[in-house]
Amino acid sequence: MTLPNKMRAVEIVKPGGPDALVPGERALPTPKPNEVLIKVAAAGVNRPDVLQRQGLYAVPPDASDLPGLEIAGEVVACGAKVTRWKPGDKVCALAADADARAQLGANARAFARATYDLKTICLPRQLAWVKALAGG
Repeated sequence: MTLPNKMRAVEIVKPGGPDALVPGERALPTPKPNEVLIKVAAAGVNRPDVLQRQGLYAVPPDASDLPGLEIAGEVVACGAKVTRWKPGDKVCALAADADARAQLGANARAFARATYDLKTICLPRQLAWVKALAGG
């Protein structure tokens, strides 16, 4: 699979309601040695994401400003030290630093980095992307 240089993601442009979420474009993240790059098929939004959107949650300095921590999708690239995963594996994960989250529209591409050891698990074949986010 040839990876694009850019991805689409949901950005928070200002504190507020759902209208504060807008489509944006970012550079495609590169997985660090112990990370995988996942093409996002589904992303979950949790309470900290809502608080962040409302301007009530400060994003940690080393984290991305994009909402949507839980993801499900397909591994498309692996860092040099990754041995458990390979491109094509279907997984659900906690994104490492929210480098990419929600997919926008049928032709959009979103990707996320996830540490491969503790934050990524194999997705059973019979489990749909959205159900994977909810724990089955």
